[in-house]
Amino acid sequence: MAFIKSLGYHRHMRTFKHPVPSDFILERLLYALSDPVRFEIVRYLAGVTEASCGELDGGRPKSSMSHHFRVLRDAGLVHTRNIGTTHMNSLRTQELNQRFPGLLDCILSQA
Repeated sequence: MAFIKSLGYHRHMRTFKHPVPSDFILERLLYALSDPVRFEIVRYLAGVTEASCGELDGGRPKSSMSHHFRVLRDAGLVHTRNIGTTHMNSLRTQELNQRFPGLLDCILSQA
């Protein structure tokens, strides 16, 4: 248990599943970005290294935001990690560019 705590994991925090870049599907990525809330999250994350869920919720209900983050993770857009009881999110820019070169930059430049 001491080893797990030293890594910064909390026993009650779940780990998140993230697809590998070869499993990114263009239609899923575009669907995730089609929602204005999720698109705004991605735009915000494009300008920072990472942000907590609280920084990104915009006052919306936690249940609603959990859904949005799950869709973003499943599409491969966002990586979520636990730091204690805080979920930190970052944009998977490098992996996205590996799978779909230039796509994210093109989409974000149109906003």
